[in-house]
Order: sequence, then C-alpha cells, then structure tokens
Amino acid sequence: MTSPTRISAPQGVAPGTGYSHVVWGTGRFVAISGQCALDETGNVVGEGDARAQADQVFENLRRCLAAAGATFDDVVKLTYFVTDISHLPAIRAARDAVIGPDQLPASSAVQVSALFRPELLVEIEAFAVTGETADQN
Repeated sequence: MTSPTRISAPQGVAPGTGYSHVVWGTGRFVAISGQCALDETGNVVGEGDARAQADQVFENLRRCLAAAGATFDDVVKLTYFVTDISHLPAIRAARDAVIGPDQLPASSAVQVSALFRPELLVEIEAFAVTGETADQN
C-alpha cells in the first residue's frame, strides 16, 4: 500500500486550515469507533481539561489503529464531536503531537449538547486505509 494522497485545497475550494479536503488511498479500510478520554479501566482522564482528554483520546486511537496494523499515517478521516467548539485549539494541539502537518486527514467537527458521560468533552472517530493484512488481537 502506498501512503494516502492528500489534497488540502482542490481547485475552486478555499484551503482548509488544519485538515485536508480530500484524502484517498488503496488498501484495507479500517473504521475506529469514537474514542473518549477513558483509560483502560473505564475511568475518565482529565476531567474538565480539554487538552488532557484529547491526549487520552489520541492515545486510545493509536492503540485501536495498532490493533488493525495501522498508524496515524494511514488515517484518512477524523470526526470530532465536542461539547464546546472552543475546545478545538486544545484538541488540534493534541492531534498535532501525533499527526504531522503533511499528513493531515480530512476532518469534520461537530458541537454536540452532550456525550454519553457528562464529564467527557470530546469524542473522535477515525477512518484509515492500510495494507491488506493485519494481525488479529
């Protein structure tokens, strides 16, 4: 599999800030369910702290991607669900710690009234395209 192709500004479309408008690749499609700031025992990490929660979410995404034989380099789409859109700078900072500026996936951000637990501030789901085989965990 080759690395996904990313286009940040298709002709006639305003450039994206911090995301690619179009991303495609060839290989195995991987869908990662929305991840929240829960540790491996189900406890909330970083209550009230958007950056701490985002760091935990990206760690959970990394672990899920690894289970599928993928990395953040393979991610083609992220969807952010946030309880307050003002948390986006902290979430982007956590994302930028694990995804380089030349590897930005397509993305959407949606403000929601609540997540499944009131302490949670952010949930992120991911789609990736990776090689044809992966170890089963």
